[in-house]
Amino acid sequence: MIKSAGFVVDGATVVARRLNISDFVIAMTVVAFGTTMPELVVNLNASWHGNSEIAIGNILGSVIVDILLVLGLSAFISSLKVPEDTFKVEIPFALLAALVLFFVANDIVIDGAPVSILSRSDGVVLLFFFMVFIYHLMRISRDAPEIKPPRQIMSLWKAVLYMLLGFVGLFFGSQWIVQGAVQFATILGVSQSLIALTIVAIGTSLPELATSVMAALKKRGDISVGNIVGSVIFDIFWILGLGSFIRPLAFHHESNVDLAVVVAAILLLFVFSIPSRGLFAHTGMIKRFEGGVMLFVYLLYTVFLIVRG
Repeated sequence: MIKSAGFVVDGATVVARRLNISDFVIAMTVVAFGTTMPELVVNLNASWHGNSEIAIGNILGSVIVDILLVLGLSAFISSLKVPEDTFKVEIPFALLAALVLFFVANDIVIDGAPVSILSRSDGVVLLFFFMVFIYHLMRISRDAPEIKPPRQIMSLWKAVLYMLLGFVGLFFGSQWIVQGAVQFATILGVSQSLIALTIVAIGTSLPELATSVMAALKKRGDISVGNIVGSVIFDIFWILGLGSFIRPLAFHHESNVDLAVVVAAILLLFVFSIPSRGLFAHTGMIKRFEGGVMLFVYLLYTVFLIVRG
């Protein structure tokens, strides 16, 4: 799955360069799209086969893993710099994504309906917010500095081949993950949601983990934070939006607890990203101690899931 996602990212990056798309837009769209490809394909596969618990649990679990585990581990390795735009715009936008999901998914709480479903119209709402986010990226990309592409760059046909190979690998990998998760949950006598929130979520978040940890090791904390925040927005607005548009998804009431953890994780990230000189300083830092706090909170959440499951 990781290698397949890597093929997609490599191929898409070359295609974007051939089409003269700026490096900033590549970083905030192609890379985020590539690292969330496993979640996308697993979600669509689970949605198509009616496994709503896996489809929704995978997304909520991936967001929690991305923020608490991946960013926590990255910050524990090396302090992460949080760019001004990420702190002021993208982290609040990620929080907006979680709140919008709560309102569109909770038909029982909001409308008094007998069941809660992420319907096709809910999917349209999520996709609309995703397009707003893409518009934001395109707008700020006008001021982003351009980086000259390397002299040696693969041909367009080879880039397309890389993307096709990556998509094929992701398709079959997602089939195995969904089928394995269902069988694993059946054998252990636990809910599919528990498996989706833990094993499947960690498995599909491995590209984000690899990208963010490598960026932290290279002292590029801004890439680590940007990659994760972008992935969170992609997961909720793009993947759940597309999945529910293709086939409505049942939303179980107990998933609100996991959604609350998502909101808490984003708020924790926001608080840890506040610049030491105040809200209007240019950058903040997520330090090793704060990364340790994130890892500890994820451990507590995992224990809670095991007890609940």
